[in-house]
Amino acid sequence: MLRSKPVADRPDAASILKEARKVLAPHIGQTSRRAFLRTLTLGGVAMLSGCSLDEDDQVEHALSMISRFNDHVQGWIFDRNALAPTYSQSMLTRPFPFNAFYGVEKAPAIDEAGYTLEVSGLVADKRPWRLGELRAMAQTDQITRHICVEGWSAIGHWGGVRFSDFLMRVGADTGAKYVGFKCADGYYTSIDMPTALHSQTLLALTYDGQVLPREYGFPMKLRMPTKLGYKNPKHIQAIFVTNSYPGGYWEDQGYNWFGGS
Repeated sequence: MLRSKPVADRPDAASILKEARKVLAPHIGQTSRRAFLRTLTLGGVAMLSGCSLDEDDQVEHALSMISRFNDHVQGWIFDRNALAPTYSQSMLTRPFPFNAFYGVEKAPAIDEAGYTLEVSGLVADKRPWRLGELRAMAQTDQITRHICVEGWSAIGHWGGVRFSDFLMRVGADTGAKYVGFKCADGYYTSIDMPTALHSQTLLALTYDGQVLPREYGFPMKLRMPTKLGYKNPKHIQAIFVTNSYPGGYWEDQGYNWFGGS
């Protein structure tokens, strides 16, 4: 879990509500705007009872706006210098759980010899990368907790390349808004650039000192202890940097986009 910013640096309730009005008010009809904003709370959707929203599409629209506002606030308070907790080898969860939208038997089997990582978008060097080149870069490892939106967590030992190092190597525009990922299993997701540059965001190539197993995302996964599990893509085939919102597999079905843990 990220450490909080000092109290003096945190946005107060008035500031947050001011931001809420800026984000939400233009999308709400004049007759319901006052009631909507008066009943807005950071706690969630109980405020809907105070709104003149009586159709499913209106409710979905309101929920979507709340989710986008939640993304906005999480991005606002995210601190690139705050580190997630790390753990000792003795605290590893064994076995580390498999988790995906399919059974383990359907995890893609990728041929290492033929594998290349596609890089595109707002980067200077768009050439494809092979695993040997990534393994030749400076490596680091971490023992951190994976937190699943389903309510469970597990501690794992991941090794690989700091993602910030990779982005610098390919000449990524670090002023861009998003980094997106496409995966061999059909999964896709995207993250904000500050999280991409966080020192614990890892392009993971190993698990517990061994080549990353198929069930954990071979040939590579993105490991971010500052994000919930569904934001950590496996079997990555393509990385792109963009200013256009890329969405994600679960995010496009209503999950929160920022997905901070």
